[in-house]
Amino acid sequence: MAAGSSELELFRRRWRNEINEVPFFDIQLPYELALKIFQYLGRTELGRCAQVSRTWKVLAEDEVLWYRLCQQEGYLPDASISDCSCWKLALQDCRAKERTLRTNWKNRIGAVSQLQYELGKVLCDVHSCDGVVIAGYTSGDVRLWDTRTWDYTAPILEPVHGSADPGPQPHVSFVRINSSLAVAAYEDGTVNVWSLMIGREPIHHYQHNQRIQALALGLEGAVIASASGFQVKVESPDDRGYWQTIAQFEIQKLVNFLHLVPDVVGSPVTIAAAEDMVYLLKAEESGKVLHSVYGLPVTCLDVSPSEAAFGVKGFGWLLNETNKILLYNLETGQCLTKLGSSLGDFTCVNLQNSPPWMLVTGNKDRRVRVYDLRRSKSLCSLYAHHLGVSAVQMDDWKIVSGGEEGLVCVWDQRMGTKLWEMHARHPVRHIWFNTHSLITANIPDEKNPRGASIMDDDLTAHRRHRGIIYAYEFSVDQLARESVLPICRSSYDEVTGYNYNIGLAVPYDNILVT
Repeated sequence: MAAGSSELELFRRRWRNEINEVPFFDIQLPYELALKIFQYLGRTELGRCAQVSRTWKVLAEDEVLWYRLCQQEGYLPDASISDCSCWKLALQDCRAKERTLRTNWKNRIGAVSQLQYELGKVLCDVHSCDGVVIAGYTSGDVRLWDTRTWDYTAPILEPVHGSADPGPQPHVSFVRINSSLAVAAYEDGTVNVWSLMIGREPIHHYQHNQRIQALALGLEGAVIASASGFQVKVESPDDRGYWQTIAQFEIQKLVNFLHLVPDVVGSPVTIAAAEDMVYLLKAEESGKVLHSVYGLPVTCLDVSPSEAAFGVKGFGWLLNETNKILLYNLETGQCLTKLGSSLGDFTCVNLQNSPPWMLVTGNKDRRVRVYDLRRSKSLCSLYAHHLGVSAVQMDDWKIVSGGEEGLVCVWDQRMGTKLWEMHARHPVRHIWFNTHSLITANIPDEKNPRGASIMDDDLTAHRRHRGIIYAYEFSVDQLARESVLPICRSSYDEVTGYNYNIGLAVPYDNILVT
């Protein structure tokens, strides 16, 4: 803190140009006091003050003021004041890039890539974190892609030593990834854990006696929760790095959804939805029932650091018992509000990635709904898909939704209009985006399609059964030659290939996603 204060003082002395007093109407104020007054002004007000006099111009363009504005608006959060010679220009550049990004999103301008792994056979599950994608396949393979660098060669994560026995390997049931770990659960109850920093060999492995029904990985750190049968197990390394089971719970029903509460200090907290019950499970404590209404099963679940939101199915024959979203406070265990009143089941809910005091849901009635948690009211309802909504995410201005029919739709939230859409064959099971990129995954429901001849030597046959992952990049900084689709920068020297993979015949500098 002292170093930061001395740095600010250095810049104040540098930019005040020997001005000791600043005229404020009919009085003279010390420079430091005038600077404190100006720090409450925004960009527009500072610009107007700079036109008053030469002295006010020097004060209004003080680097400390513009550095603070840049930090307050969320630009360059990790930068120090000495990293830039002119913070006013830096803020202008950041705002210009943000406008360009929004324009690219709205007009579908960017680069798109298909993340495919032919040897994996059928896609089983996909997850992503900060542009790194993990995918599990029916062949038992687990593969990574780093979409932040388009030419990155994706590694295949190796299973546990000795697991490569003759015969088919178990399918991958679930995959999860965060900034440091990758986790995969298999149909035989095996869970493998890899470190993204070390290599392809697992750093931890444990086994359930039955098929795994749900898997969760902490947003940060190394905490894993898995559910099998009536058991929920939580694994984490100790201070020396040795993995151990830190909690194990026996619950009354089979788990459908499992989440680890983010940003928890101390023992990890797990939220498990099992048929018509929701449990709050904390290590070193007995399991607590957060919600239970007999005969009203939970249809979706998401958690934030302080709240849990889940969809509850209503009695179809009672008009006052329709499907709702319930919001619970995790500290008090009390229901904060009940949202919506739909005849269709809520199939997905996103609380963690939504803006503050907002929540977005998808429903079997083919609508996407955005709720204001302060008023417990719906802000907008979008007729989104031909079948039910299967995945959804929003930020402060847009919504991205995926449907059972394979359609990905991008919406302008405030206008309530569809900007563009993309279609693939299978249901959309995963959506993730940030300011400049979007990742979607179409995952088949049928893992062993009849008549698909997946075992044939011709790996191009029946690709329609395999599923697909798309990575979109809308950033102007990324649209250089190295980020253009491989087919567009091909040297045409290769003589082998599949003719239906040829999307474009002539290289282009900028790709319009179609």
